Amino acid sequence: MLKLPHPPDRDGAAAAHPRHLVPAAPPRWAPVVGVVLLLATLVMGLMLRGGGKPDFQGLDERLAAGMGGSARGSALGLALVLDKIGGPIGVLIPLAMTGCLSVYGRWRSALFFFTASVLANLVVVLGLKEFVGRSRPPHSWVLVNDGSFPSGQVFMITALLVAAGVVFLRPRVRLAGWIVAGLVAVLMMWSRVRLQAQWPSDTVAGAMAGLGSVLVLWRAFGSLLRREAERLASDRLWE
Repeated sequence: MLKLPHPPDRDGAAAAHPRHLVPAAPPRWAPVVGVVLLLATLVMGLMLRGGGKPDFQGLDERLAAGMGGSARGSALGLALVLDKIGGPIGVLIPLAMTGCLSVYGRWRSALFFFTASVLANLVVVLGLKEFVGRSRPPHSWVLVNDGSFPSGQVFMITALLVAAGVVFLRPRVRLAGWIVAGLVAVLMMWSRVRLQAQWPSDTVAGAMAGLGSVLVLWRAFGSLLRREAERLASDRLWE
């Protein structure tokens, strides 16, 4: 006898397991790992505060010298493109994506995405820059502001791409998407050092703070995202 598929219930519980929904549900370890990453970034900042020279300063200088090069060539061109993406263009991307989510009725995802990719950047990065006050490498090849630690551009691209994976990607491609996001973040880290805009440890701190912030906020917005995922799964998003 032919059996019809069981329709989703009013809560969307029968539609899919929470781990298989979009937006994704946060794993249990997310807030713990996020807090650890943020604390590690803060510890690095404390070591640098007041012009301090921690043990990793020598490694910073050697890595920065090794990643330098001529002021021309395709590598420099790529670094400059990434600088534009992380700068003026990078401000527009999260705003546009937030607007698209809102237009399609996914205001919960929009709120999470905007908080993770824009507000967290303003609070965490600007706060740490003011608190730490680390000087940038001499002779930067691009226009930069004061405060080298942590890297705001690396924070932005890391937070934006990880948050995008949460709210946009289907489960079967989400891991691959995050791997690509990691590679893009590494490219942005290379770009900042190649352009002598920041020390390598600044970029590492930017990536840690960006990922840590998203993980903590993912858990904080977990119930809202779960509600949206259930409504999407049961085709009741606009109710």
